[in-house]
Amino acid sequence: MAQTIDELTANYTNEEGQELCKELKKEVLSRGGWTTIMFMYQEWNKKTEEWGAPKARIERFQKRNGEFRSQSRFNFSSAKQARQIIDVLDDWFPEES
Repeated sequence: MAQTIDELTANYTNEEGQELCKELKKEVLSRGGWTTIMFMYQEWNKKTEEWGAPKARIERFQKRNGEFRSQSRFNFSSAKQARQIIDVLDDWFPEES
């Protein structure tokens, strides 16, 4: 378990030491006892033996007893869905002049 925000990652390696999820980028959206991070990552495709297309997720962590634990996450199902979310947020929260 991670004890600091910098230790939180999307990287995942199985018991055999094979990397199955590779973090490409990380953006901390909020810090504190409840921390929110957006990750860009790729997953290893066992059938094709290649890294899949980049994906994104927003994950929320809570710090308890000195360790951060994942509480919830939202995975963007596609780049198209991510762009739709951006469009909606741009509409709901227009830039101020």
